Amino acid sequence: MSAGLLVQYTVVGLIVLASVGVVLRKLAPQLTSRWLAAASIRLARPGRSRLAHALAGRLQPRQASGNCADGCDTCGACGPKKPAGAKAGSGEAMPLKFRPRGE
Repeated sequence: MSAGLLVQYTVVGLIVLASVGVVLRKLAPQLTSRWLAAASIRLARPGRSRLAHALAGRLQPRQASGNCADGCDTCGACGPKKPAGAKAGSGEAMPLKFRPRGE
């Protein structure tokens, strides 16, 4: 096997792994959050290098506060944002915008 072919297989493999990670984050967010938390705990153990501790901090999943009013946007369940001109609590409906096909 030539070196160029090995590099090509490695790059394709990394792209496939990255896309599997994105799909898992979208379809199974609780599972991937548990996996990231477990990896973060293992990397943050005493006696590990600074690099491992820094990576553990980056891997730690964001925690939802459970309150849609604070705008954390970690769960994506808060609904669409209000337009800039709408006042909070005014009960004003957001207009629908229809576009013809092909645009």
